[in-house]
Amino acid sequence: MIRNLFWRLTALIVVFILLFYAAVPKVQAESKQSALSLTAEEKNYISSHKSLKIGYVSDRIPVSFSDENGELAGISRYIFDHVSELCGLKFEYVALPTENVTYDYLLNGGFDLVSSVEYNKENQKAKGILISNPYLSSRKVVVARNGLDFRYDANLSIAVSTGSQTLKKVLNASYPNFKLVDYPSITACFDAVNTGEADLMIQNQYVVEHWISKPIYEKLKVIPVLGLDDQLCFSAVVTYGNGSDSSKKDGRTLINILNKAIASMSDDEIGSCTIQAIMENQYRFTLSDFLYRYRYAVITLVIFLFVILILTILFVRQHIRLAENKADAKVKGHFLSTISHEIRTPLNGLIGLNYLMSQKLNDQQQVSDYLQQSTVTANYLLSLVNDMLDMSRLQAHNLELNLHQVDLELLLNTVSSIVQNTMLDKKLKYNVNSELIWPYVLGDEVRIQQVLLNLLDNAQKFTPKGGKVELSLKQKMTNSGKVLTTVTVSDTGRGMSEEFQKHIFDTFAQELDTVSKGNQGTGLGLPISRRLALLMGGDLTFVSQKGEGSSFTFTFTAQPTEIPEKYDYTAVQPADEKEQHTRILVAEDNELNGEIIIELLNSVGFETELAENGKIALQKFLDSKPDTFGVILMDLLMPEMDGFETAKAIRALDRPDAKTVRIFACSANSLSENKDKALASGMDDFIEKPLNIDKLLKMINA
Repeated sequence: MIRNLFWRLTALIVVFILLFYAAVPKVQAESKQSALSLTAEEKNYISSHKSLKIGYVSDRIPVSFSDENGELAGISRYIFDHVSELCGLKFEYVALPTENVTYDYLLNGGFDLVSSVEYNKENQKAKGILISNPYLSSRKVVVARNGLDFRYDANLSIAVSTGSQTLKKVLNASYPNFKLVDYPSITACFDAVNTGEADLMIQNQYVVEHWISKPIYEKLKVIPVLGLDDQLCFSAVVTYGNGSDSSKKDGRTLINILNKAIASMSDDEIGSCTIQAIMENQYRFTLSDFLYRYRYAVITLVIFLFVILILTILFVRQHIRLAENKADAKVKGHFLSTISHEIRTPLNGLIGLNYLMSQKLNDQQQVSDYLQQSTVTANYLLSLVNDMLDMSRLQAHNLELNLHQVDLELLLNTVSSIVQNTMLDKKLKYNVNSELIWPYVLGDEVRIQQVLLNLLDNAQKFTPKGGKVELSLKQKMTNSGKVLTTVTVSDTGRGMSEEFQKHIFDTFAQELDTVSKGNQGTGLGLPISRRLALLMGGDLTFVSQKGEGSSFTFTFTAQPTEIPEKYDYTAVQPADEKEQHTRILVAEDNELNGEIIIELLNSVGFETELAENGKIALQKFLDSKPDTFGVILMDLLMPEMDGFETAKAIRALDRPDAKTVRIFACSANSLSENKDKALASGMDDFIEKPLNIDKLLKMINA
């Protein structure tokens, strides 16, 4: 019996605690409502309205706008949240269309309130709405192009967004000489003034301060004008003419509640909300903004690339002109025609894109699209130059393999991921059959991947839609203790004629009927691949039947290596906060290259300093405090003191960071002797120009 009494008392205590905590929010809400001195009628309104539907203007950053989740954000949202906390009302936010919002639209849409309404006589006497006291006071300002002044009596055209109907009435009354021109949004008004379609626009100062930071509006100026205050308030939507005063009564009750909530907020609270909204929603620079600001540097870079390409063409022609082997004269003459076509076609595209960019500087999206196309074309031209350099080094026996442990399974996966999308686009069946016995070998991963990608690219290029491409790999141990890896790439493409098979590995050779079908190339891929295979102790052979397909077999020998205890397949992780603030000294005598490198590094969070030559770089390092610089990017060919001498001089200094600062050579001359000389002079690594920014960041953050 005592046990039953104990459990009953325990249950009663638990129930009492639950009831107490359930009542706390209600007591707190009633306490806040009491602080507002709400009447019984106003409290009843709050308790009977679960949620109110709020319409808001979605393009007035930072006053009111839609965030990335489609929710109301900005100063108005802070005010609404504060009102909700004070009186207990709940709000549902719906973005209003940018075009003219009529009373009928608000009524039929079931809106209870509209935010960010201008507090003026026009709205105070408008039928269908009741407005609250203003919650935010600011000013309206004039935006005009440089050189144009604001005059009250002038015949000026004013850009006005279509939703600003009240503003139109105020302007018509205050400035009868002005011609008002409708535009679909506030940003469209800015663009109209920027391009000269309109003389000026008038808008809230907070909105103007946000957008005026955009680089494309650098020619616009802000003119403060007396007498153009911008006080914002809430408006309640009221249904008239239905034979009942209940709607008007509810509207007045709601406005009274809002007025009391607004009155309870101090100027400091409202100022805090305003500042926080402005700071959180400052204009964020985009890639298009960056390209626009440095448009002349980008155009100069493209022109510089043109010059390099022209010099490359002249070099190729001179190389062919000096060739003494008459047996190759016909083949090389065909190559000159082909390489000229390969260079001139994208070069013509780059020239055209450069002209189009200069004509469309105000169209950010279009310029961004043109730049993406330019990047693809420039990368193709760069690969073409790299192929010619590879062939030149192979012919001169100057190309050396970079041997390190290679994970062949990971390499196959990487190659497959690169070609997968192209295979899918052509609806090709792509299969990989691998019989790896020794997955880890000592080899040159870059060169192995280069051969495989060349073979797979040829296979998909010459295989029609619906065909099949297959990669198979086998391994066996040789008598010398090395692993012989055999990779076969076969396809069901058009195959090759017997005549062309005799010349397939000749430098610059191409089969004419493949060129006529739009599959032309430089004729360097297969000769380079075969020479690389021979360099790796293997070979590249093939079997082909015209109209049935081809099969290429790539072999290479390599020393097997132990399976690493830990092998990290993940990508390089982003730099931590400390690494992101590494200060970098950039030694670069070319002004354009230096500016581009500085901007690229600054854009990802690094602090940088530029030295125009090696002598200045050495002096800046001497003048700096120890450990000021974590990395030095060193151009090799500079006046006063070249990169090699500068690196030696820094390493010889009697200070601790002279031995620990990382020095990376940056040069367009990627010959192995330059790399060796850079390392011998005390540099830590080498990166080729044009710079691969991803590779550079990995080196810095390693």
